[in-house]
Amino acid sequence: MKKNDSNIKKAIKYLNNHECVAIPTETVYGLAANAYSKKAVSKIYKLKKRPKSNPLIVHYYNLNDLKRDCEIDENFKKLYIKLCPGPISFVLKLKKESMISKLVTNNSNSIAVRFPNHKLTRKLLKNINYPLAAPSANISKSISSVSKQDVVDEFGSKLKFILDGGPSKIGMESTIINLIGKPHILRFGGIESKIIYKMINALSNKNKKKTKIKVPGDSKLHYSPGIPMRLNAKKNFHNEAFILIKKRKEISKNYFYLSKTNNLKEAAKNLYKILRKIKNNGYKKIAIEPIPNIYIGEAINDRILRASKK
Repeated sequence: MKKNDSNIKKAIKYLNNHECVAIPTETVYGLAANAYSKKAVSKIYKLKKRPKSNPLIVHYYNLNDLKRDCEIDENFKKLYIKLCPGPISFVLKLKKESMISKLVTNNSNSIAVRFPNHKLTRKLLKNINYPLAAPSANISKSISSVSKQDVVDEFGSKLKFILDGGPSKIGMESTIINLIGKPHILRFGGIESKIIYKMINALSNKNKKKTKIKVPGDSKLHYSPGIPMRLNAKKNFHNEAFILIKKRKEISKNYFYLSKTNNLKEAAKNLYKILRKIKNNGYKKIAIEPIPNIYIGEAINDRILRASKK
């Protein structure tokens, strides 16, 4: 038996017993449990120290599985065909007969769902008969995990099993689009917003109307290393870690590079890794130079803005 198959069987054994396991996705690692089980979902909130008012994203294998729980429309079908599996989440209406635990949605009649594009997690989802509620595998409001070691750093022995799928390919959470009423993007993420705008008529994150729908990762303070952060900095102060979008000629031990060549996808992939490294190195303050607010740079700026909130 292959090691991966053995590990998937171990993960399923824990999940079937209403336990939480960490799973790899192309975005970040998730803290997963049976979305139909109140007992299992409550353990997610307890482990993450997450307020139960903050709903969870639910992960499905395919469209047929989703149809048991959600209502879908033409906009969803267009995006699903072109972008799934992948780093995009959809806010949809729950069917009345859905078995999704009310804890997942904070008693709402809407739910955020996605179809992860990681071969191990897809195989896991294919071999269970329930979807997985899986927010990012980190303590609430702290830096998301993009590797097995990050998960260990966050939870230690409190988490019984981690399905190791290597480092996350994208390294940043999914884009969230609300498809209830007029479609609009609620969170920038792994799918560039311009791709969505070309496919359907949607409002941007900046112009979205206020909505009563509360979605995962929507709190003001999030993704935080727990260190004061100064944005749009031209230079760093003494003993201040300086995050740069590309390498500079001058050398400093306080410089941390998101990319060698101003590559925004590379920068997005490295952001959480760099923030965690700076924290582990004992820095007390962080400065970040301006990040171009285009393409996935929108998502990077969203994350560092929330991480800098007090």
